Amino acid sequence: MQAAYRVLRYLKSSPDQGIHFSSEAELKMTTYSDSDWASCPDTRRSITGYCTKLGSSLVTWRTKKQTTVSRSSSEAEYRALAHLVCEVEWLKRLLSELTIQVPLPITVYCDNRSAIHIAENPVFHERTKHIEIDMHVTRERVKVGLIKLQYINTNEQLADIFTKGLDRFRLNELLVKLGIRLIPPT
Repeated sequence: MQAAYRVLRYLKSSPDQGIHFSSEAELKMTTYSDSDWASCPDTRRSITGYCTKLGSSLVTWRTKKQTTVSRSSSEAEYRALAHLVCEVEWLKRLLSELTIQVPLPITVYCDNRSAIHIAENPVFHERTKHIEIDMHVTRERVKVGLIKLQYINTNEQLADIFTKGLDRFRLNELLVKLGIRLIPPT
């Protein structure tokens, strides 16, 4: 309940913030995927967070508690990747129907090297057999060239805003990078 009050206080204190959409010639899609590990004290489920930018404009974002308990941080990050990959595929189809072409591969930034290795390495991993379906979704999209996984340092990870409590400085830094701006009164 205390967390809900905290969110409401934040929303009340920032009614003049909004997403800035810029006009750009090239609409390159970039995405950021992140997960914490077992942060829920009751269920030990992890929190997934991801966002998608088209050019420099934020177009989709999501944060959600994972439906299963992950055995490692790599597994939690990999599950987050699988959810993001499905969203990227949907968004690419939507843009295609609107006759907007997005250059491929779409860069997916992830701050977990093990999760990237699992996706890019076609060797069967006995330790990751239990996440096989998620593994195939992501690995298949890498193989066909829809996405390219790329490591990003945790300090540069924009999706941190969706998975962790942040201090005011870090929160404001990420809001600016995501394109959240003060909207001048009209």
